[in-house]
Amino acid sequence: MDAREAALLTLNTCQRQGGWSDGALKKQLAAGGLEGREAALATQLCFGVVQNQLLLDFYLSKFSNIPLRRMESKVVQALRLGLYQMLFLSRIPQSAAVNSSVELTRTHCKNPRAPGMVNAILRSLQRNLNQLPTIPQNDPAEYLSILYSHPVWLVEELLPLLGSEGTAEYLQANNSQPPITAMVNTTKTTTQQVAQLLAEQGVEVTSHPWLEDCLILNKTGNLERLDAYQQGLFYIQDPASRLMALASGAAPGMRVLDMCAAPGGKSFAAAIQMDNQGEVISCDLHPHKKKLIQAGADRLGLSIIKPMTADGKVRREEWVSAFDLVLVDAPCSGLGVIRKKPDIRYKDPKPLEDLPQVQQAILENAAGYVKPGGVLMYSTCTILPRENGEIVSAFLEKHPEFVREAFELPGAAGRVEAGEITLWPQVHQTDGFFICKLRKVGEAP
Repeated sequence: MDAREAALLTLNTCQRQGGWSDGALKKQLAAGGLEGREAALATQLCFGVVQNQLLLDFYLSKFSNIPLRRMESKVVQALRLGLYQMLFLSRIPQSAAVNSSVELTRTHCKNPRAPGMVNAILRSLQRNLNQLPTIPQNDPAEYLSILYSHPVWLVEELLPLLGSEGTAEYLQANNSQPPITAMVNTTKTTTQQVAQLLAEQGVEVTSHPWLEDCLILNKTGNLERLDAYQQGLFYIQDPASRLMALASGAAPGMRVLDMCAAPGGKSFAAAIQMDNQGEVISCDLHPHKKKLIQAGADRLGLSIIKPMTADGKVRREEWVSAFDLVLVDAPCSGLGVIRKKPDIRYKDPKPLEDLPQVQQAILENAAGYVKPGGVLMYSTCTILPRENGEIVSAFLEKHPEFVREAFELPGAAGRVEAGEITLWPQVHQTDGFFICKLRKVGEAP
């Protein structure tokens, strides 16, 4: 098995079974024994096709007499892989892109005529790469949807928020490769020591430009094999999540409740910020995720973290007014992490309609657990106002005992006087993320 075959089988599995490409690819790479350059190429091909699927399909449809929806799934994926290489991977000869797709079709597709069809379509595209069909621009949302391969409904929501130029920049950022950022476990070591240890194992390490105790990693290979990882000297987290912990003001000796903790990153950030002094109760609805949080805490040596199985919507009397800090990283649409999970954009938006009610219920329940004078943090990894600021505003109308509180962040965010901020990948070089800090200044009415 080579990189192209792994990508084809992964893409086909995701299309037929509806899985996530990152998880499916990981399994496929393991099954095929692919590492190093072949694994890297397979990843680039798989993610690249997903990131550009609507654009690829637009061009393919113009050069095929048969609608893509009528083709065998693996034939469509072979076509997408071939065209993606021709459009975006200049180091790969166009002839090699065509030939490899034809061979994949011959090996994996049922129709004996499929290889000839794939060859004809891709050869025709190859001859016309300098004069491809123009994407219609009469409808701005549809144009941006095709050009950057995001669903029309999402583009329509973004245009009033960001304008045409801002929307295009955001969509383009979603199709970029995010850096791997490692947060140093300062309860065990220093940033300099981790950087040195990683470099000794062949990892390219640079300091994050504006976030303290954060390293950008390249050429990591399998992270879990690294000595520094096994010793619990760092964990992987986007800077946005770290900023939420910084905004919270978590400090040694506090009692902290993380309402929706899995896989544990924000609990880890809080515990490290607290110098492993105090208590962090990390909750998740699903029992198997409790084990995931515990495993991470054990690896990092964060003894103050206590994982629990709990429903964030169900009141627990023993927690009422018991915490200095309550973190609510609410279940959300996940539209801020499209860079890392590109297939999120293609998921059915219908189930998203119920999310605000869930978010409101969890925030409402969490409010009762905050001590007078304590802090309630609300965050999501999405950029939609109805899951972010609108949730907070509705909450504050019912809870005058809470007020938004200003906080200071490093980097482009700076001082957040309004007490809430939406982080954007094209502006802040983070995941799309919402952070709001609420201070309990009185008793509940």
